[in-house]
Formats: sequence, C-alpha cells, structure tokens
Amino acid sequence: METKIVLETRYLSKNYGKVKAINNLNLQVFEGQVFGILGPNGSGKTTTLSIVTGILEAASGSHFWFGESPAPKSLKRIGSMIEVPHFYPYLNLDQNLKIVAEIKGYGASDIDRVLQTIKLIDRRRSKFSTLSLGMKQRLGIGAALLGDPEVLVLDEPTNGLDPEGIAEVRTLIINEALRGKTVIMASHILSEVEKVCTHVAILKNGVLLEQGDVNALLKGEMLVEVKAEDQAKLGNALKQCEFVSSVKAENGSIMVTLSDNRTSADLNAFLFEKGVRLTDLINHKKSLESQFLELVKED
Repeated sequence: METKIVLETRYLSKNYGKVKAINNLNLQVFEGQVFGILGPNGSGKTTTLSIVTGILEAASGSHFWFGESPAPKSLKRIGSMIEVPHFYPYLNLDQNLKIVAEIKGYGASDIDRVLQTIKLIDRRRSKFSTLSLGMKQRLGIGAALLGDPEVLVLDEPTNGLDPEGIAEVRTLIINEALRGKTVIMASHILSEVEKVCTHVAILKNGVLLEQGDVNALLKGEMLVEVKAEDQAKLGNALKQCEFVSSVKAENGSIMVTLSDNRTSADLNAFLFEKGVRLTDLINHKKSLESQFLELVKED
C-alpha cells in the first residue's frame, strides 16, 4: 500500500524586507512520520510552520495538505502549536480549553480525553498561572490535540524546559505517534530530535540543506578513534586514504571520519598495508548533532 503525502511544499519562499526567511523550500512529509525541522535561530523553521498552518502568507510558492490546496476542511485535520502557547492566566485549564474548543468549532466533549492524555486531569481546576513551565507546554500540546486531529504541528515543543519537562513532552509526542498520528515539529534540541523523529529536514538561512530518514543520515559516515605506536606515521597514512573525509586530533587520539559506507575494518586493513600498527581502534556512532554541525558550519 502506497504511503500518502500529508504535507508538501513547492518552492516556498517568504521575505521580511530584504531578508529571505525561507527560499524555494521543497519538503515532503508522509503519513505516519515524525518529521523534525532543524536549524539554527533565523533558519526559517517557525516561518515555515506558520505558513503551512495559515498564520502567514508565503511570498511565492505553494503548499498542499493531503494532496490538496489548503482549505478549512483540510485544516480541521491538523492541530498546531506555534511558538509559545497563549492562555488566559486567571482561568483554569477547563475554561481555557473550552475557549480553544469553541474557536476551533468543537464542543467541550473532548476536553476530558485531552487532559487525561497530557496528564493534567488532576489540575483541571487550577489556574493557568499556577502551572509549571512543563505543564504549560503540555497544555499547549493539549490544545492542539482537541478534536483528535490526524496531524500535529509543533514549534519548539520542548523549548525552555528542564530535563523532566523535556522527558514529559517527549513521551507525549511518542505516544501520539504510536497512535498513528503524523507529527511535524521544529526544534533546535538535536538529541531530542534524534530520540523522537523518524525523518528530518535541516535548514540554514531559509535554504534546505538536507532531508531524509534520520537513520539513513546517520549511516552515511562513521567516526573512528585511532591511536598508533607512531602517531606521525599514522597521520601521514591517513592523508593518503581516499575514504577518509576528515581527520582531527583529540585528547591524544585521532578522530577519523570514514565516507562511502566504509568501516573501521577497511581502515585497519588500509593502515596495515601502509605499515601502521594501531594500538587503539574505537567505533563511535556519529550523532545527528555532529551531522547537523557539519552541515550548518560556515565555509
């Protein structure tokens, strides 16, 4: 069965004066994915999510939900939280969610389910102002969950949270994904994206640098830590190796990045042929953070 495209952007662009917030952005998000949009501040993450949720208008280009141009019918299938969630501080959780439900055109019948989902049912009579930051963020996600939408669009859902709050929001997102929802989230917390997302797009200055399966991005290159009896000879040999893409001295070892899906065994064999005897060889999984930093670093 063919997987359906939930969201597609085609050459999407947006300017703020002379600044290009996003520039000819082409994305495809498929049903069931947890799709992370990564990038440093000013890369266009929030602008992108604001356009596809109807908050902003694009300068040019187009986007499609469920294969169709955006319309009230398709937007009802989407729940979103863009930037900081806004609620009335002097109202309790029930009252705030009732207002959101009315704005969305839903009744109040879904509020109990949502409060159970975000684990705030016991605080339903508490004023919003009394909640912790993590609880406020969970309530923002709860507002997006009203009506049980097929797609969740979340902008920096763990922004400003302590480790406990981050873990709570992470669990909430994973549970919704396990229920079959498609999740699109912008984030700068790379380790969280790596734990939660199945797919990722990396932006810099409004330009798409890379997109694809998180595991595929991580499998592209391997990081190997090596030491030898003769470090100078080891360094010279590494310069001659065609599948070594980078070499960096670190704490008495040499960190070597291998390209072309080569392994540490290939490197060991090459160095043996060059007469280099290794005393240490350690494989390191290349993190999404290291991939990200390499992509966005200045030339």
